[in-house]
Amino acid sequence: MTIRTLRDYGQHYRPRMACLKNVEVFVVEMQDPKSGVKGADQKLNVTIIPHVINGQDVLAWIVTKMKVTTEEAQAFGTMLVAYGYIYPLQNHRKLVLVPDSTLYRFQTPYFWPVQKWPAEDIDYAIYLARRNIRKKGMLEPYEQQHYDNLHKWMNPKWDFIVMQATEQYKANKERKKPDRVVLDCQERAYWIVHRPPVLTFDVVRRTNIFLTQALMRSAVKSSVSLTAFVKFVTTHHNHDPFLTTPVPSNPWITDSDEFWQLNSRSVDIPTKLSVERWVLSFWELISDPRGRVDFKLFLKKEHSAENMAFYEAAEEMRWGAASAIPEKSQFIFNTFLKPGAPRWINIDGRTMGLTVKGLVVPHRYVLDAAQTHIFLLMKKDTFYRYLKSPVHKDMQKRALVPAPHVFTDAQLEANVRNRNPGISPILQWQQEEEEKAAAAVAARPIDVKAMVATNKLDRK
Repeated sequence: MTIRTLRDYGQHYRPRMACLKNVEVFVVEMQDPKSGVKGADQKLNVTIIPHVINGQDVLAWIVTKMKVTTEEAQAFGTMLVAYGYIYPLQNHRKLVLVPDSTLYRFQTPYFWPVQKWPAEDIDYAIYLARRNIRKKGMLEPYEQQHYDNLHKWMNPKWDFIVMQATEQYKANKERKKPDRVVLDCQERAYWIVHRPPVLTFDVVRRTNIFLTQALMRSAVKSSVSLTAFVKFVTTHHNHDPFLTTPVPSNPWITDSDEFWQLNSRSVDIPTKLSVERWVLSFWELISDPRGRVDFKLFLKKEHSAENMAFYEAAEEMRWGAASAIPEKSQFIFNTFLKPGAPRWINIDGRTMGLTVKGLVVPHRYVLDAAQTHIFLLMKKDTFYRYLKSPVHKDMQKRALVPAPHVFTDAQLEANVRNRNPGISPILQWQQEEEEKAAAAVAARPIDVKAMVATNKLDRK
């Protein structure tokens, strides 16, 4: 979808003025001489234009300032160009932030949307008439179309429009050439936003054909989708509390909390039904906190616990606080990715290079490639060895098979009277945080030199 289509679609969903003011504060910060985007004088044809920036510098500044991915930064930069806060100097019809050496300039605040300057047709007619005088009738096709339409519609006022355009053209000739070029670029950037090129019939026809074909094209056959759905329901039937009766009983009906206790996150021995669910897929195994603990025990015995530790560190960085991303990224690099790291992970050179390069400007998703590689490695290899290991077989033998409850009406009434309030979410959260802290301490690499020094002191 082109930026023109996005802009036309956004006409009905314009941001409110409060949002635009926040954007303009951001644009003002971008123009700060010390901390903003660095600009320089640029020679365009034979004229030197001041304060010119390029798309690559704008993209890098947005990534660093907003702590977002390159794709998100480019989308935000394209929005700034589409709304006229930044305008291209050469290809003025391409309202997209191109992340290369394409030249841009910041629009003067007089033309910002917050000024609420109405884009009147008479002002646009004067602008086109002035360009027609300067270009000696050589307007661009879309401008010529607008010019002809306005000439027909405003024929009674056209003498006044031409007179105003002539006076403005004479006044503009008295300016210095760099000022004339900058002003012309600013006005053209404003009108390309508020009077965009008209869609031709051919463009509309080709867009319509493309969208029609996209709607008619099915991504997956219906038979394949239905077969996969039936297989999923059949596999998970016994693990769905809506399709089968929970064992030992449904706590919402019987007011007995034994079901919650048997399936809590920190239970020592899980139920047989939970262990059977781990076998369904690797995702089911690591989604269950108790299953993840059992899988970590197996990885520790295989001397590959660093894979799961890196996966969890990447998850914590993705969903954690944005202010902690630089510190966490440095910790992950020193622990898992740095040559000679204490828990170095074995991934291919290309993925390692991309990940290390991305950590120069860290963001939430910089570890996606390495995390996906580790996840697939554990899923395709380690998971199946875990299912055949003594660790999993021993857990299958020790798994609990609770007996179903059979309550009478009197016992159900007694359960209601003796109902427990349950575990406080705050206490449960504190307990989980303590467990995470203990696991982090246990997983910390051992400093052999410090241990030797401590033993020497103990012997003395």
